[in-house]
Amino acid sequence: MTGSNYEMILCIVNTGFSETVMDAAKEVGARGGTIIHARGTANKEAEQFFHISIQPDKEIVMILVPSEIKDDVLHAVYRQAGLKTEGQGIAFSIAVDEAVGLAPVPKQEN
Repeated sequence: MTGSNYEMILCIVNTGFSETVMDAAKEVGARGGTIIHARGTANKEAEQFFHISIQPDKEIVMILVPSEIKDDVLHAVYRQAGLKTEGQGIAFSIAVDEAVGLAPVPKQEN
């Protein structure tokens, strides 16, 4: 598939909260994702600014979604695993220029 019909959502959360992210994303139409284990490098100034304690062990959840559901997925993920939760996550999206190897998204009936 070509064109900009997809967005990549990246959500960085404390270790152990990737399933929370995926559950929230799937509730609004995402089909799956990829989890990468990572280590954060935030400093004490960031902890003071956000008024949180930052755990160094992280999980990055990558979710490729159709552009039309990007906002719903971002908001659902942030509600369930955002900075004000134990997951202390941040989420953002990146436009995808091309995507290959994807099965067509089945149309949902209302």
